[in-house]
Amino acid sequence: MNVVLWILQVLLALVLLGAGLTKVAQPKEKLRERMGWVDGVPQSAVKALGALEVLAAVGLILPALTGIATVLTPLAAVGAAIVMAGAVVVHARAKEYPGTAFTAVLLVAALVVAWGRFGPYAF
Repeated sequence: MNVVLWILQVLLALVLLGAGLTKVAQPKEKLRERMGWVDGVPQSAVKALGALEVLAAVGLILPALTGIATVLTPLAAVGAAIVMAGAVVVHARAKEYPGTAFTAVLLVAALVVAWGRFGPYAF
């Protein structure tokens, strides 16, 4: 199960890192092409969300990898789950069903990592 958790952590971190860096680096106008939901959100909120996603990605891997402050890994997974729960709502309201399904899968992955790293497979 530890291997499964590591695979989930890495995949989740890669998705969050990619999405977060995109939100941080791209102007809102450019994001609009792929992320229609940014129209109703201030640019500062989009950038903050991107920064949170990058921090979650780092938190999923770095503490577990180094063995330093390992409690941050399941906390990052909980944070990622909160962000994904919000994303599910946003995509569902916009009737973007593939986006809703994808973020729901990420939500479940984050919850599994949080459960495993807080519980029986903690570091």
